[in-house]
Amino acid sequence: MPSRSELRLLGGPSDSVFASAKKSFRLVNAKVPVSILIPIKNEAGNLPRCLAAIAWADEIFAVDSHSVDGSQAICEKAGAKVVQFDFNGIWPKKKNWALENLPFKHAWVFILDADEVLPPETAAEFATLIAADGHGKNGYWINRRFMFMGQWLKHAYYPNWNLRLFKHKLGRYERLVTGPTGSGDNEVHEHIVVQGETGRLTSEMDHYAFPSVDIFVEKHNRYSNWEAALDVQEGAHAAQHLQMGGTKFKRKLKQLVRRLPFRPTLRFAYVYFFQLGLLDGRAGYYFAKLHGFYEFLSVAKAHELRRKKSSSAL
Repeated sequence: MPSRSELRLLGGPSDSVFASAKKSFRLVNAKVPVSILIPIKNEAGNLPRCLAAIAWADEIFAVDSHSVDGSQAICEKAGAKVVQFDFNGIWPKKKNWALENLPFKHAWVFILDADEVLPPETAAEFATLIAADGHGKNGYWINRRFMFMGQWLKHAYYPNWNLRLFKHKLGRYERLVTGPTGSGDNEVHEHIVVQGETGRLTSEMDHYAFPSVDIFVEKHNRYSNWEAALDVQEGAHAAQHLQMGGTKFKRKLKQLVRRLPFRPTLRFAYVYFFQLGLLDGRAGYYFAKLHGFYEFLSVAKAHELRRKKSSSAL
């Protein structure tokens, strides 16, 4: 748990709030008053690691898309409540549906993917923030560390901030694309928009999104469907409502790059040179090349959609 002096430097709670949170963690079987939401579909390989790291959470919801690999049993064994989600093919997607419909026990919710792992110190940080009602903030961003080819990529896609801890009544995922996209029933690259001010967590979580190149390609084949739809539906990339400078910059940069030629090459250069993925060794090079391929798929699929749209208009 952070010291009083560290928390003061971070604009943290008073001594009395800190002492209260610290005392609560010394109680047997103490739980943090937060609801954790995990969207899943056939995540049996990731769930044991993910769930073991959040045993301190007072409430865990797993929103499932009718898994067939035993994911539900793994969640229930860990004490999570499993709710099934039936996607209508368009909207809402899984996490926004959950935010609208689940009977959360607590005001604060944290959204966690099954391939993400929170560090032990997160429990104390969450408890301290929640005890102080967020220090006047309604949401908190957390940084992610991408694990790829057996290592942490210390440069490519780092830092990677996502708003995940927030008061559930005050936050929803943005909607950037209308109509069906063929990208799955879960949000892709949308961000949560929270009413009010937001801050940053000091904890960082590990992200095991791509345990193999095969899985990277499968996921990004679906994600590129969404990217293509976003590209064709011009004007749907608003960044002004996002609440963190770095995220706004990336969104605006993406808007600019969409108008430029050689986008796959530019995407590779951004990850490998601008983000210094070259310092991550061979893994950094492969990661950058794969993202260049992802950009190529998005460009090609956007062209395909425009052709279909032109043909249907004739």
